[in-house]
Amino acid sequence: MLDIKLATSRTTSGALALVVPSGDPFSALELLNPVDQAEADAFLDDVEHSGSAGTVHKLPRPGRKPSKLLFAGIGEGDEAGWRAAGAALSKAARSEPALRILVPQDTAPAAVRALAEGLWLAAYRFTLTDDEPDPLRRVTIALAASREHSAALDQARAVVTATTLARDLTNTPSDRKTPAWFAKQVVKAATGTPGLTVEVREPAYLQDNGFNAILTVGRGAGPERGPRLVELSWRPRGAKRHVVLVGKGITFDTGGVCIKPVSGMKLMRKDMGGAAAVVGATLAAAAMRLPIRITALAPLAENALGGDSMRPGDVVTHYGGITSEILNTDAEGRLVLGDAMAYAVRRLRPDVLIDLATLTGAQGVALGKRTAAMYSHSDALAGDLAAAAAAGGESVWRMPLSEDYAEEIRGELTDIINSTDIGAGSLLAALYLREFTGPLRDRWVHFDMSSPAWADSNDGDLTKGATGWGVRTLTRWLEMETAA
Repeated sequence: MLDIKLATSRTTSGALALVVPSGDPFSALELLNPVDQAEADAFLDDVEHSGSAGTVHKLPRPGRKPSKLLFAGIGEGDEAGWRAAGAALSKAARSEPALRILVPQDTAPAAVRALAEGLWLAAYRFTLTDDEPDPLRRVTIALAASREHSAALDQARAVVTATTLARDLTNTPSDRKTPAWFAKQVVKAATGTPGLTVEVREPAYLQDNGFNAILTVGRGAGPERGPRLVELSWRPRGAKRHVVLVGKGITFDTGGVCIKPVSGMKLMRKDMGGAAAVVGATLAAAAMRLPIRITALAPLAENALGGDSMRPGDVVTHYGGITSEILNTDAEGRLVLGDAMAYAVRRLRPDVLIDLATLTGAQGVALGKRTAAMYSHSDALAGDLAAAAAAGGESVWRMPLSEDYAEEIRGELTDIINSTDIGAGSLLAALYLREFTGPLRDRWVHFDMSSPAWADSNDGDLTKGATGWGVRTLTRWLEMETAA
């Protein structure tokens, strides 16, 4: 992880960067000495730098100090523009040993936070080898560090550390990422933070306490890769609200008896992205000491094809008593979520219930790679979470919870069925999950984030692979909730 600090010194022997607003790119030059101003002025005029967010132009200066000038656009100067500039600078200066960024002294703390988030997120790399890290290891933001600016940098660090963990968990190949392995990583990450506790429920406990859907999904993988239910709790003193976050944790998804084609299976190590996100958001909230009680539930299972795999036509009784007929073994995520959500409603009784899941391919068809589908009956809750996503640099779109389709999930032998053939796949999955919300129906939000959980290429603050989608949205929303 990059070493980013705030410091007033403006000298550097390496690369020096300036942030350039759109409409007035030459205003940044006031931060340079007169000689460098004249050179930079001619350069910006020659390259026609627009200052649009995320654009970078480099001016090499061999044998001089600084050895290179970088000009990064921040657009209109909102958080998104500062974050884009940070990401672009992280990539443009990757071969430099150090980078100093000159910013105006009246730069807002929110801008510093966004700049640091972009720098850190774009610098992320996941590898299983001992490859040498990129040369860029140190970034200095040239700014007198007020208490507010230092706090903003700490907030950025907490969010990025949690997002990095979520990315690492999701990127890890499934030959080593068993439910037990995932649970151990959560315990390791939570150890040493006062107020954080972790409970790992193993198969015997799940059997004795009626978590039949989690067991059913995981039984085809065999006992050594058996399911788990992880409960990570942040309980600060004086907290007056309780939020439960539930994340789908399928550590690999073959589709079971209804097996996926290879093209649909090769990235199924990402199918626990929701569990990684809710764990990450809870850890970030604890690092920030947010005064709100949070419980993250991660129902973990590997949906494997084996002699004991679930079959189409099987019937499962969820925690709490709802019965479901399994008509498609590849619609397993809603099964494990149902158990965890029913447990949350019956035992934990939160004020708000939010679930995240890499649930349906239909989400990507509707909204593409960067935008998650959001379902909720609460206009206020949905609006707040959409605002949090935008502030954090993620994207959501609220979808309708149409009652016209509610009867389609009713079963003949059971209360509900886990799959239909009528289309509307993301909506029907949401309606299925709604059955487990009980009295929290109007205080529940479901995110279907299958496509945004994975980036096919480097893109802004995303690097190819797992994105950690949801950590930033949830953390921003939790911050907003505690600031209100």
